[in-house]
Amino acid sequence: MKIKYFLALFVLTGSIALAASMSVQVQQSKVRVTPSQLGSAVDTIKYGDVVNVGELRNGWYEVTTINGKKGWVHESALSKKPVKMSAGTANTTTGVSSDEVALAGKGFNEQVENKLKADGTLDYTWVDRMKTYNVDPDQILAFRTQGHLEGGAK
Repeated sequence: MKIKYFLALFVLTGSIALAASMSVQVQQSKVRVTPSQLGSAVDTIKYGDVVNVGELRNGWYEVTTINGKKGWVHESALSKKPVKMSAGTANTTTGVSSDEVALAGKGFNEQVENKLKADGTLDYTWVDRMKTYNVDPDQILAFRTQGHLEGGAK
């Protein structure tokens, strides 16, 4: 009788609480207390780590890390496919440098950027300057609050 009741409940709700696993697909990501970039960090997960995921809320997965810490990670940091690191014939790294990320954001590799700078075609002074900015989470919260943006105080 209990099994029939359980099956009927499953059919009616269409779901069952099962923990799924996902792999970390970014160099590293903070696990936050709340589903927000402003939430304080309780742990850091790294490329290739596997986390157990639960609820998805506004683009943030509730996770449990391999260290047993619970919190929230943005969905862009996770992959349903297993992430496997494999070494070739040369030394490999698990991520990219901040300079490489900045160059990719500009749409060029280092050689193209150097040629364009030498030709005087493009000026990245302000982009390079923005790379040096470090904004405190409290400043972000104040900005969101002042502008009545999502994630600001209500």
